[in-house]
Amino acid sequence: MRILALPPEAPPMLRRLTSGLRRAALGAGALGVAAFAPQIARAATVHVTVAYYSAATGPYFKQMAAAFEKTHPGTTIKIDVVNWNNLQQVLQTDVSGGVPPDISIIGTRWLLSFVKDGIAEPLDSFMTPAFRNRFIPVFLKPGEIGGKVYGLPIAASARALFYNKTLLTKAGFPNGPKTWNDVIAAAKKIKAMGAYGFGLQGKEIETDVYWYYALWSYGGHLMGANGKVAFDSAAGVKALTLYKTMVDQGLTEPGVTNYTREDLQNLFKQGRLGMVITAPFLIGQIAKEAPKLAYGIVPVPTGTVQSTYAVTDSIVMFKASKVKKQAWQFLDFLFTKDNRVLFNKNEGFLPTTRAVAADPYFQDNKQLQVFVNLLPKAHFAPVIRGWENVAKAVIDAVQSVYLGKAQPAAALKTAATSADRALAQ
Repeated sequence: MRILALPPEAPPMLRRLTSGLRRAALGAGALGVAAFAPQIARAATVHVTVAYYSAATGPYFKQMAAAFEKTHPGTTIKIDVVNWNNLQQVLQTDVSGGVPPDISIIGTRWLLSFVKDGIAEPLDSFMTPAFRNRFIPVFLKPGEIGGKVYGLPIAASARALFYNKTLLTKAGFPNGPKTWNDVIAAAKKIKAMGAYGFGLQGKEIETDVYWYYALWSYGGHLMGANGKVAFDSAAGVKALTLYKTMVDQGLTEPGVTNYTREDLQNLFKQGRLGMVITAPFLIGQIAKEAPKLAYGIVPVPTGTVQSTYAVTDSIVMFKASKVKKQAWQFLDFLFTKDNRVLFNKNEGFLPTTRAVAADPYFQDNKQLQVFVNLLPKAHFAPVIRGWENVAKAVIDAVQSVYLGKAQPAAALKTAATSADRALAQ
């Protein structure tokens, strides 16, 4: 409100009225500032970066943001969804630019570097004993470094082999393969049917992991007791030779270095692929996108031993956050039972909290139980600084073999030299 100044000749009554209006206007202005001051002080925007798991990921987190904002007036949750293949680079760029998110999903194997670089905020001061007790200990442990919790297990999975029941029945394996010899025998017959036998990933994230399945099944190890890599072993050569043989004989999809995990899963959902090793989230995708597909799930094929790969993704708070209180409140909200059940059902992950594990959906789900039963035999990627460089060396090695540019033993020896050099830095 603007009150105009009056000329000296204005009548006294009008001057008194104007003076009163001016005081009222000033009082209203002061009252307005006072009324809005608490809201301004309390207002906060929490920036959350989440990894893309499926088409359900973005809608889920936006639903969570909207629900949280209703019970926490003055706090805004801003969700950014980033593809896994770009996530690490995006976060590194944001950190370098001084604009990291407040909280983010990360690969747990990245956590050590985040802690060493002083990027991640320890969460122990926020966690009550009751909150900590929500978690199944085996899944909370990977987020602990130096006795402190830096990451909460937002997602967890193991790996198993999905098989097309129609194709495998015709190939003579109605209950799926048990050994790598079974895989080869079935793949040969499936190839003769005009489909692809075994899906072999050769591109982008987890290309190295796809080879670890075979390595571990032959009793091999990634790291030795001396702190150096140990994958260039007899077991490692045997595992990579197995994959090379399948590529050379046309038992996989053609051009394996052009196929990501998602590409293989799409082939499987289309009924064009006999077998693929992947995570439980494919269950939910099949239910939504290919409900008529007849498929089964069995453990990763055995070489000499049975094994699988287990992985957690963590959600972390960044030390540079200016809204840690609100960021923690949102984390607490995400890890309540109903919200976790919905997330795991949407994405097909294994429960990481006790309450979710006790939910009937997971107790009665026989398909998920295949993965749960494999956990005692699971391997995790080493939580060591420089592991991403080791993975890159392995990826380069296996790709060179798939492309026919190198032999398994020589490729693994070169990778081991490069990996050990990276670990020594």
